[in-house]
Amino acid sequence: MQTTFLRKKADMPSEHIDRCHEGSGAIRWVGVLDGEAPGGERLQFIHDDVMPPCTSIGVHRHTSDQEYYYIVSGRGVMTLDGREYEVAAGDITAVLPGGSHGLANNSDGDLRVIVISVAGGTA
Repeated sequence: MQTTFLRKKADMPSEHIDRCHEGSGAIRWVGVLDGEAPGGERLQFIHDDVMPPCTSIGVHRHTSDQEYYYIVSGRGVMTLDGREYEVAAGDITAVLPGGSHGLANNSDGDLRVIVISVAGGTA
């Protein structure tokens, strides 16, 4: 059984995603992991996203997975089940199965967020 894992940044896919979940603008996306890490049976992915000013990830619902957004830098507005919250570096949000969320960068600087998706269950 494998007990350790390393993935170098040079091996991570990266792209610009236009209108993520019907949001606005293009975010810069890095696929840190896609469930292939040892022991990561429930891990669906980890992304490192950079959202330039005036971009958003559109509000969308999760039916069978849970997703966490950890704000690394910048600030914006997170929508959680229809309610808006100011978020900034160091904040974390979660959406569980049945919940909805979206994120907008309404600031004048980049917003960087680590997105972690886990299959099923609750936190």
